[in-house]
Amino acid sequence: MQTPSLELKGSSFTLSVLHINSQDLAVIATELDSKLAIAPQFFIGAPLVVNLSAIQSRDFDLLGLKEILTHRQLIVVGITSASPTINTMAKSMGLAIIKSGKSASNQPQLPKTTKIVKQNVRSGQQVYAKNGDLIIVGAVGNGAEVIADGSIHIYGTLRGKAMAGAAGDKNAVIVAHKIEAELVSIAGQYWLTEHLQQNEAAKSGCIRLEGDSLTVESLPL
Repeated sequence: MQTPSLELKGSSFTLSVLHINSQDLAVIATELDSKLAIAPQFFIGAPLVVNLSAIQSRDFDLLGLKEILTHRQLIVVGITSASPTINTMAKSMGLAIIKSGKSASNQPQLPKTTKIVKQNVRSGQQVYAKNGDLIIVGAVGNGAEVIADGSIHIYGTLRGKAMAGAAGDKNAVIVAHKIEAELVSIAGQYWLTEHLQQNEAAKSGCIRLEGDSLTVESLPL
């Protein structure tokens, strides 16, 4: 029996949602560059849905926004929660109109795998645990990135960047014996070094989401 040349099947993919809260494209570009500088390898090439619920003006420059994102190697898949006028503009640009889905907290599945790395992760290296947890038996150096769709456990010092819940799992945690991180992130919510330094518990702790904000709890030594 001949295999059909194409098949249409239902599936689901995790897409990041970029919320636009300003009409000033210069401000948007500046803030976007600041965020991309934090973890460029994590964001560049990422497909995005742009949420425009905060934009009410009919004169919003959607084409200009798309150019800003495309210039930074971000792929705009479509828009959501926009006004009818902006929706019409998006269709003319070939963008999809995406209905708001269920809360991300209802979407993630439990991790299916655990990736174990028994060595230090050095500057310039990136380790990613797809659809699972990540365990590092060693240190994560400055300039290194560790990413997991589930939780991240580091049996050593975290000096680089750790991003847990990369697929949207808000129940993910980051646990490290010593935290001196450049950045920690869970389901898109992140802290930089200065935020961590404000928390004494960050010397050794468990970082998790409480509502939409990160919190850190000390670990017994």
